[in-house]
Amino acid sequence: MLYILFSFTPWIVYWMMCGMGDKLGIAIALTISILLVIPQIYKRDFNLMDLASLSYFSIAAIATFILNSHIFVERSGFLGYLSLFLMASLSLAIKRPYTLQVAKRDYPEIYWRDKTFLTINNVITSVWAAIFMLNAAIFMLLNMPFTIIFSNILIAIGIAFSIFFPLKAPAYLAIREFKKYDWKVDVDPRRPKREDEYDVIIVGSGIGGLTCGALLSKRGYRVLVLEQHYQVGGYCSSFRRGNFVFNTGVENVSGLWEKGPVNHLIRELGLGKDEFFVRNRMRLIFKGRMIDASNLEEFIEALSNMFPEEEENIHAFFHEAMKAYEECYRESEYYGVPLPAELIVKVLGARKLLDYPREHPHFYDWMNKTYKEKLDEYFANEDLKSLLCALLGYLGTKPDETPASSALTAVVSYYLHGGYFPRGGAQRLSDALKDFIESNGGIVLTRHRVDKILVENGEVKGVRVGGKVFRSRIIVANVNAKTTFLELVGEENLDSKFVEYIKSLKMSPSCFMVFLGVQMDLSGYPTIIEDLDEGLSMVINSNADPSLAPEGASSITILTGASYHDFPERGTKEYLAEKKRLTETLVRKAEKIIPDLSKHIAVQDAATPKTLERYTSMPEGAMYSFDQSIKVKRPYFKTPIKGLYLVGASTFPGGGIEAVIISGIICANDICHWKLEQQYAYPLPSNRRRKTA
Repeated sequence: MLYILFSFTPWIVYWMMCGMGDKLGIAIALTISILLVIPQIYKRDFNLMDLASLSYFSIAAIATFILNSHIFVERSGFLGYLSLFLMASLSLAIKRPYTLQVAKRDYPEIYWRDKTFLTINNVITSVWAAIFMLNAAIFMLLNMPFTIIFSNILIAIGIAFSIFFPLKAPAYLAIREFKKYDWKVDVDPRRPKREDEYDVIIVGSGIGGLTCGALLSKRGYRVLVLEQHYQVGGYCSSFRRGNFVFNTGVENVSGLWEKGPVNHLIRELGLGKDEFFVRNRMRLIFKGRMIDASNLEEFIEALSNMFPEEEENIHAFFHEAMKAYEECYRESEYYGVPLPAELIVKVLGARKLLDYPREHPHFYDWMNKTYKEKLDEYFANEDLKSLLCALLGYLGTKPDETPASSALTAVVSYYLHGGYFPRGGAQRLSDALKDFIESNGGIVLTRHRVDKILVENGEVKGVRVGGKVFRSRIIVANVNAKTTFLELVGEENLDSKFVEYIKSLKMSPSCFMVFLGVQMDLSGYPTIIEDLDEGLSMVINSNADPSLAPEGASSITILTGASYHDFPERGTKEYLAEKKRLTETLVRKAEKIIPDLSKHIAVQDAATPKTLERYTSMPEGAMYSFDQSIKVKRPYFKTPIKGLYLVGASTFPGGGIEAVIISGIICANDICHWKLEQQYAYPLPSNRRRKTA
């Protein structure tokens, strides 16, 4: 703003002196304009307003001192403001608002390509264009002293707007839509409840819901978890076939580094990281070559040996990725998780959002690019780029449709800090959260499928399960958002535009899994093998935890991407035939990695997308709920129904264990109104102490 005022100096001199009839005001204004432009010529960085000033006063000087015209003196107010209006309008027309060049002096380069930054400058320039136009009209229609009074009032308004609007606009743009849903429900955990009444009811027992329930139960809330399956966990579960144990999808968990959300959760609940997780060893197979690396340094060395011409770029890429990743989790010191823009404003304040690009320059750059753009920025070798996309299956997206920030936290993070296998199987983690809830006075009921979320006057009142009604003013839906809104809530309780939005959301890809118990000792192999040549992932579960298979034998899961719509109806001959064909194909491909694998199979099973849908009620058996590309905007964790929350893969930040744990932590903190002091449990009311006992 100071620089804009500085650029106004020749105009102030011009209007003051010419207003008194002194034509020297034009000469002095021209001199000041020349002095303003000279440094810009040297730097080759021009300010449009200064160029407009130089042009105007050059023309005015020629007309006044050579052509002996008095129009630029007598009509200084009208002509000056008209020229400034034309300058501002032209800058908007060419999509280079004149305030943008000035704003770049105040903000680091990371801001310059940001849509919000451009929007703010378009608005400020538009306001100044309107002020210039109104002042031109004032000088044309009014006389002294009204011209001076009204024009200065408008200029003062413009200055004030230019100072305060950039401070408030990012916050406004971030929360304007979210604010419609940002209701508040006060729940007093200390108030005695009726037998069928709870502080919070959680529908579905995926890891997001269990996380939320565990944190709330620790803080003294009376929690009820309702699960339609016979065991908790959703995709984070395990099953046994004979003497072999298999996971239903959770094999490689991120977020267990020092500031990781998973690490934060288990520490918050008093659990042990090493008790529940063991670090994976991983192998990548690409064009017949194997890459084994147990840490980032070994991975960089292996890539550098494969692509020596890209060695410097490889080091630079991971150096920047590490900086960006650490910046992403900088705010986790407050609540243990990174927050989306709307919650940064709500919880940490508008200034924090304004300063976010300045304080997170590397991560902010990843936020505004696709993963393909980020790879193209560093590498020329297409094979190297393909190799660095090996784990994109964890997002189910293509490089050119993947937000680089998502790739950083859900793909590149495995190279930076490693991935972990749930010790004892994924079910053990889910059961530990269930046990924690119950040990803190909560109730977890399996085989309880919720038929309806009860809504009255736009607020939740409870849920119906068969002939039972459980009451609460807060419902947390750990169920896919389509199922939540279209079936459990009902379209009649929602705005038609919101219903259409929910219906339009595209589901993420699913997968086909083969589970093998083999009479082979495969301990010489790494836990996870990503074979890019054959398009499959192999997890030797028993290499992470030998208890998952008998001694001398191994538990293996083979996965590949699959579409729900490629499979016939469950139970039909065609379905069984397709399931058998794909199983044989995957086993045959896996034998290229583990010779004679098929000759040692003791136990075999398989799961299609329709199997996953059956057991988890996830539409289309989607692995990550909704598509995680840049094309899809997930629903907020707060919904149009007061008291109804979403957790899990349907909402921020998406699919994956770390991501859904983040959603559960966010939800629990919002229910507690983001009060850090509520991290400690309330004293249980007497009726709950008796119930727990």
